[in-house]
Amino acid sequence: MNIALDHAELATEGLAETRQSPLRLFAAILRNPLTALPPEIFRERLVLSSVAGRQSLYVCDPPLIQEALVKNAACLDKGEIARKVLGPALGDGLLTAEGAHWRWQRQSVATGFQHEKLLGFLPAMIKAAEATCARWRMTSKPLDIGHEMMRTTFEIIVETMLSGHAGLDVGKVERAISDYLEPTSFVFAYSVFGLPNWVPYPGRARARAAIAYLRESIGELVAVRRAADTRHGDLLDMLLEARDPETGRAMQDSEIVDNLLTFITAGHETTALGLAWTLHLLSAHREIEQQVRDEIAAVTQGGPLAPSHVAQFSFTKAVFQEAMRLYPPAPVITRQVVKPFRLGGLSLGEGTVLYVPIQAVHRDQRLWDEPERFDPRRFLPEAVRTRHRYAYLPFGAGPRICIGSAFATMEAVAILAVLLPALKLSPTSDAAPEPSLKITLRPRRPMLMMAEQFKAT
Repeated sequence: MNIALDHAELATEGLAETRQSPLRLFAAILRNPLTALPPEIFRERLVLSSVAGRQSLYVCDPPLIQEALVKNAACLDKGEIARKVLGPALGDGLLTAEGAHWRWQRQSVATGFQHEKLLGFLPAMIKAAEATCARWRMTSKPLDIGHEMMRTTFEIIVETMLSGHAGLDVGKVERAISDYLEPTSFVFAYSVFGLPNWVPYPGRARARAAIAYLRESIGELVAVRRAADTRHGDLLDMLLEARDPETGRAMQDSEIVDNLLTFITAGHETTALGLAWTLHLLSAHREIEQQVRDEIAAVTQGGPLAPSHVAQFSFTKAVFQEAMRLYPPAPVITRQVVKPFRLGGLSLGEGTVLYVPIQAVHRDQRLWDEPERFDPRRFLPEAVRTRHRYAYLPFGAGPRICIGSAFATMEAVAILAVLLPALKLSPTSDAAPEPSLKITLRPRRPMLMMAEQFKAT
């Protein structure tokens, strides 16, 4: 047993213990991993789950999340599950690397995400959003909003991180990412139950072909840039020029591919999904949508959107943040204990798997007033000041918090500021979209919406 309990101490900490049927859990993970999470996580601070003799701990309380992910960050790594799910595509890049190898990779790209650098990306973000707006105006067919937002954010990633490289087939890359993500519930289920890698599952061959295509395509970009010996000041240049401060070694091409794929897949996927859920929520809350339009009009004075305007859209930003509360793009953090430590009344041994169920934390009624309600005012400054910092975790927490969080938020606000004054989106169905966990929080079925020109009344 990897977890030892001190019941005297736990009496004040609050712990629920649950045993899940292996067969039911396995079936739930394959259907939708979100449904496999124990219901106790929505009302307890700690939930100890046992399945077929395997223990895992769900940490749901903000102070305990802080204690685990910040104070004891050195005692944790990403874990075997994350490596099996993400490793085949992302290799040993920033999202999956550990220890010193992770630290020097993060340091090597940190300057690319400083505030002044991000401001320089705004024209590309606005341009991509304007192209999307023009494309939507030209169609009378339903739009798959998730797909459309992924196309938009992918174009931004390519322009800002790869200097607009025309050699990438946007549609093919997006399809490859979807093919890779589709069977990840099987990979997750097999990892949870310790099944060997050779056990087959549906979509495996397609996922492997997708990974091969993605790595080959990005590898060609790296080889061309290295051979040309030209510099553009983008992320690819930073990776080519990076040096480990301890050893002085440079990244190999395969390591650069690891990191570019990390930013391409994680970078565009999560922001796109956050935007898709935002547009869905606004279509159901027209009064809030109008508040966003009013703010944009007040700032721009009816003129074209300029990069300098984006930082002034505080309510629009709050809308995006609230959408990510209800639908966090990465709804679960997974860690594994590599060095024993105590958390509350528990002694966590090596190998213990920790989950931080962000989806549950974001909807905990002890932390949020009417948590199911869409209310962007929660993210205005006066409300934020009264809330525990780790009650809201859309970009993770601790040293491994997403390096692109400011990029993603700025990008989302810029896109909304272009689209909403011009267009009104309406869902084609009254049925609420069902979120499904495929590493990221995707709608189970395409989120179809009709776009029409917005006319102020």
